[in-house]
Amino acid sequence: METVRALVRRYPVLTFFALAFGLSWAAWTPYVLGNTGLDWEPEFQLPTGAAGQVVGMLPGAYLGPLGAAFIVTSLVEGRAGLRQWAQRLVRWRVGWRWYVAILLLVPATIMLATLPVPGALAGLSVPGWQILVAFLPMLGVQLITTAAAEEPGWRDFALPRLQERYGPLPGTVILGFLWGCWHLPLFLTEWGGTNKSWTHPVLFVLCCIPLSIVMTWIFNRTGQSLPIVMFFHAAINTTYTLVWAEVFTTLDGGDANLVNLIGAGAAAALLLVVTGGRLGLRTPPHQPVLPEVDSARAA
Repeated sequence: METVRALVRRYPVLTFFALAFGLSWAAWTPYVLGNTGLDWEPEFQLPTGAAGQVVGMLPGAYLGPLGAAFIVTSLVEGRAGLRQWAQRLVRWRVGWRWYVAILLLVPATIMLATLPVPGALAGLSVPGWQILVAFLPMLGVQLITTAAAEEPGWRDFALPRLQERYGPLPGTVILGFLWGCWHLPLFLTEWGGTNKSWTHPVLFVLCCIPLSIVMTWIFNRTGQSLPIVMFFHAAINTTYTLVWAEVFTTLDGGDANLVNLIGAGAAAALLLVVTGGRLGLRTPPHQPVLPEVDSARAA
C-alpha cells in the first residue's frame, strides 16, 4: 500500500487521468459492446435512448473523473486536501450576473454559431413554448448528471494542478484534449448518433479545447468556483438537448460539434486576446523544477 501511495504522490495528475479513463472505459464496456453500441455481446442488453444513457453511460461518467479525483486526493493530501477540493464544489456565491450571463449568452452563442453551417437555414424553425418551459428543469437534470459527474474531476482536481505546472493556456489545452479523448468510446454507441463518421469524434475532441479555454477563464475569474463552471457545462448540454434540434431541424449531432468549434473557438480567441493568455489567472503560475510530488505536497 505504501508503494502505491508513494507512486500516486509522485505522479498525482498522471494517476488521476489513468484512473479517470480506466474506470470510465471499463464501466462503459456493456454500453459499448452491447445492443446500444457495437452489438458484439448478446448478453449485454440495455434499454435504448435516454434510459440507456442513464443505465449504460452515467455510472461510468461518475465513476471516472469524480472517483479518480477523490481517490488521488485522499492518497496524496488526505482530509485537508479533500476539504479544499470540496470547498470549490460548493462555492456558489459568485454573483447573480454570472448565472444570468451564462443563461442568456450560451444559447445565443450556439444559435449564432450555427448560422454559418451549410444547410442550417434550410430547416429553420421556431421552438414551441413547451421547450422554453422545460429549459430550467432540464438544466437542473444536466447539473446533477453530466456536470456533477465530470467537473469535480476535470476542473476541480486537474485544472488547478495543470495551471500551476504548465501555465493557464498550455495546462488548459492539455486538459481539453484529454477531456475530449475520454469521450471517444461513446462514439461507438448510440450516444454518438446514428450518422457515424470519423469526423465526428475528431471535431468533438478539437472543440473541447476552446470550450476548456472558456471554462478556465470562468473558473479563474470566479475565484475557482466549480458550480458556475458546472452551470456553464449544463447550459451547453441543455441548449443542444432541447432547443438546438428544434430550431435547426436539418442538422444532426455531427453538425453540433462543428457549431461548438465555431462558437467556442471565437469566444476562446477573444479571451486569449483580452487576457493576454492569462485566462483570468491572477497570480503567476508556479513552474516547479522539482519532481511533481513536491508540488503536490506544497499544494
